[in-house]
Amino acid sequence: MTTDTMSKRVGEHPFVSGLTREQLTLLADCALPVGFKAGEIIFRENEKADRFFLITSGKVVLESGAGYGEPVVVDTIGAGDVLGWSWMMPPYQWHFTARAVEPTEAIFFASPILRRYCERDHSLGFELHKRVSTVMMKRLQAARKKMLAMHAHGEKLQTVVLQSPFMDQELDSSETEKS
Repeated sequence: MTTDTMSKRVGEHPFVSGLTREQLTLLADCALPVGFKAGEIIFRENEKADRFFLITSGKVVLESGAGYGEPVVVDTIGAGDVLGWSWMMPPYQWHFTARAVEPTEAIFFASPILRRYCERDHSLGFELHKRVSTVMMKRLQAARKKMLAMHAHGEKLQTVVLQSPFMDQELDSSETEKS
């Protein structure tokens, strides 16, 4: 696939609507077309997040539950959606498992290259960050709705301890205070 063809494919996806021609060219430079079979795992929760995808056809479920029993479907996405936001936020680790539930076509982006482009072109980084933040909020709301639905049906949810690279110092100081 030529760079012009990939630029056109990338530019047709709603996630990148409004980006400049230069920004689309940078995106196309680190993009490849990919396909997934029904049932294929695209990435797993807690693994390294080094890519993301623009879904062009098919359906993917996002599941969570690693280490907490049976996985719970948090969200289902399809054509026009973006798959993967963890590539942009340290510690670059997947927060969900993504599994194709029907044959799925997507555009793959190598995120280490794209992060370097964002460092050089801050306007590209800002535009992608705005879009990824919207995706993060949508996924957070989907997880919240799933949790509330489970609670309404009397199912107990296990306590999840959230860890943030920004809270390490606070965690260390609270442990010291208890000693």
